[in-house]
Amino acid sequence: VLQPLLAAGIFAFVFGKVAGLESGGVPYFVFAFAGLLAWNLFSGILTKASGCLVGNQQLISKVFFPRLVLPLSTVPSVLVDFAIAAVLMACLLVTSRLAPGPALLLLPLWTALIAALGLGLGLVTSALTVSYRDVQYILPVFTQMLLYASPVAYAASKVPEAWRPAYYLNPLAGLMEGFRWSLFGTTPPPWGSVAYAAAVAAGVLVWGAFAFKRMERRFADVI
Repeated sequence: VLQPLLAAGIFAFVFGKVAGLESGGVPYFVFAFAGLLAWNLFSGILTKASGCLVGNQQLISKVFFPRLVLPLSTVPSVLVDFAIAAVLMACLLVTSRLAPGPALLLLPLWTALIAALGLGLGLVTSALTVSYRDVQYILPVFTQMLLYASPVAYAASKVPEAWRPAYYLNPLAGLMEGFRWSLFGTTPPPWGSVAYAAAVAAGVLVWGAFAFKRMERRFADVI
């Protein structure tokens, strides 16, 4: 409960008050909280899945079971955190007198695609961490950079027009803009970027599953 509230407060002060960025008529605290709601879903799955094999190395080396269960088991715990934060989001919408429109029906789609992208990357990083332990030190740096390269505390419309094609190569950009659009009815993301992000999320999930299964046979020997 406290982590997203405190982070949203910091973002609202830095980007809303100090930097003076606009949020499309939405209170900046609510705007930032919505971005963090989507971001924490992605980063929570990625972070927990990436360390699940090393964290259960005694179990892996002694008991035979499908190793894929471990990264998949991190998803429900993150979804519980997401559900609690979503209740807070609903309370913020009510207190701010913001009424979502029909686009709210697409919110489960954005949620599923963001979770799929995080899980796909988590499968790859968890398998790599078994053999290359430095991955667990590189990953926090990568996620921190990706946080500011994604429209979490600001709108993608603030990115200069000339840079937007490159900016939307980050699949989180289109997905998070769609997530906010479903909640606030702000400017919808370019549908080309949405199709691209959906294809990347699905492709990364399939690639992650195949890569994990290919490296799975070495886990008990290497870990």
